[in-house]
Amino acid sequence: MEQLFNLDNELSDKTALVTGGTKGAGKAIAERLHRAGATVIVTARNKPENQNPHFHFIAADLSTSEGTETVIQEVEAKFGSLDILVNNLGGSETPGGGFSILSDKDWETTFQTNLFAPVRLDRGFLPGMLLKQSGVIVHIASIQGRLPLYDSTLPYAAAKAGLINYSKSLSNEVSPRGVRVLTVSPGWILTDAAVRMVERIAESSATTLDEATKNVIDALGGIPFGRPAKPEEIAEFVGFLVSPRANYLTGTEYIIDGGTIPTV
Repeated sequence: MEQLFNLDNELSDKTALVTGGTKGAGKAIAERLHRAGATVIVTARNKPENQNPHFHFIAADLSTSEGTETVIQEVEAKFGSLDILVNNLGGSETPGGGFSILSDKDWETTFQTNLFAPVRLDRGFLPGMLLKQSGVIVHIASIQGRLPLYDSTLPYAAAKAGLINYSKSLSNEVSPRGVRVLTVSPGWILTDAAVRMVERIAESSATTLDEATKNVIDALGGIPFGRPAKPEEIAEFVGFLVSPRANYLTGTEYIIDGGTIPTV
C-alpha cells in the first residue's frame, strides 16, 4: 500500500513552540517534534544545563503577561510566525489541606500558570495562523479537570477544567478559518518530579518505592494499566495530533490516563 505521509520529515517545514519544554512531558514533546523535522522553540524560567542544542530556548516566566509578551516578540522577530503551539506548561504548588487553607495568591498563581498563560499565548500567535489559514494549537490539560483531587490540587483542577472548556470554545471559533485546536488530558505521568514525589512519600511513610507508587495510584482511584504514563507516550500522541495525519481532528479532548477515569 502506498504510504501517504513521510513520517520522518512530516513536520520539516513547520515551526513549533512547546512551553515548559525543558523537562518532563514538555521535553519529550519537543524532542518528538524535532525528530519529525520541525524547528522547535522551547520556553522555561531557566535554561537547563543539558538543553538540547537543536532547540531555540527562550527564558520567560509565562505566569506573567510580561513573560508571555517576551516569548511572542522573540518568536515573531526570529521566526515570523508559528505553525504549531503546544501549551504544555502547567503545575500546582498549592499546599494540601483542602479549600479552607487556600489563599487568593494560591488561586491566582495557579490560574495564571495553567489557564491565563495559554490564553495569552494563543492571543499572540493566532493572528499569524489565521492569516495563513493553517496552524495547530494543543492545550495540555489534565484528567483533574474531570477528576479533581480536592485535598491538594483544587485550584489546579479548576484551572484545567477551565482550559478544557476554553479550548473547545476556541476551536469552534477558529477551526472554520483553518486552525485546529485540541486538548490532551493526561493522567499521572512518571516525570522526574513525579519520581521525586514518590521518593518523598516513601521516605516520610517509611515504605518502599513500590508501596509509595501504589499509594499514589490508589489515591487516584486506581490505574487499570497498572502504572503511570511515560513522557514519551504523551509525546507520541501529540506528535500525531499536530501532523498532517490528523488534519480532520479539532475541538476534541483526548484523555491519556491508562484507564484511570472510571466513567464513560
